[in-house]
Amino acid sequence: MTKNLGTTDRIVRSVAAVVILFLILTGSVEGTPAVILGIVAVALLLTSAISFCPAYFPFKLSTLKGQKPKS
Repeated sequence: MTKNLGTTDRIVRSVAAVVILFLILTGSVEGTPAVILGIVAVALLLTSAISFCPAYFPFKLSTLKGQKPKS
């Protein structure tokens, strides 16, 4: 698994996930939307932690500076 997330991308994903989780924990979002956003938040945190986004892979996209993902 080749890394394809740069530092800025990882930070943005992490901040977005924390904001989503905060909204869920404070009760601002409830029910089905909360479950869906919770799954999205976990996915954002996971991809940020491993520096790999499966959605980027088929398109050979990378936000790493100076590197392209290997096929």
